[in-house]
Amino acid sequence: MFVEHAPVLRGFFVRRGARQDAEDLVQETYLRLLRAHAGPGESIANPEAYLFTVALNLAREQASRRRWSTLPIEDIEQLGQGLASGECVEDAAEREQRSQRLQALLATLPEHTRAVLVMQYRDGLSYKQIAERLGVSSHMVKKHVVRGLSVCRRAMADREGAR
Repeated sequence: MFVEHAPVLRGFFVRRGARQDAEDLVQETYLRLLRAHAGPGESIANPEAYLFTVALNLAREQASRRRWSTLPIEDIEQLGQGLASGECVEDAAEREQRSQRLQALLATLPEHTRAVLVMQYRDGLSYKQIAERLGVSSHMVKKHVVRGLSVCRRAMADREGAR
């Protein structure tokens, strides 16, 4: 059976993009057939059909591996970290979309208001530290924070209400 079907299987794998791995996949196909045949239970009624079903499954697995191997390593690592932390993909995608909306919203704010919000929330600076950097009073920093947060909250609430 191996001698008869090996060339056909090899061509099958090559046509599906597994040129370099075709020989290994042919051998894996036969190995799986032998394992299934040697296992307990009923014998395989149509070994040829089973052989090509196994080959099709292997080709799909190979295609899936090729798709994953084209992802940048950073994306794979980030996905792995997300899975390890228990974070689902939808949560990460939603957080990314929210971050993009917030970035766009920040871009619409007046320059000083945007700078104050960034220094406070991203850089973790106090009102006093921000005031010193910008050459304004702490009270003015507080006004920028209140104004900026108010605009951001309204825009995000409008966005959520529109859904």
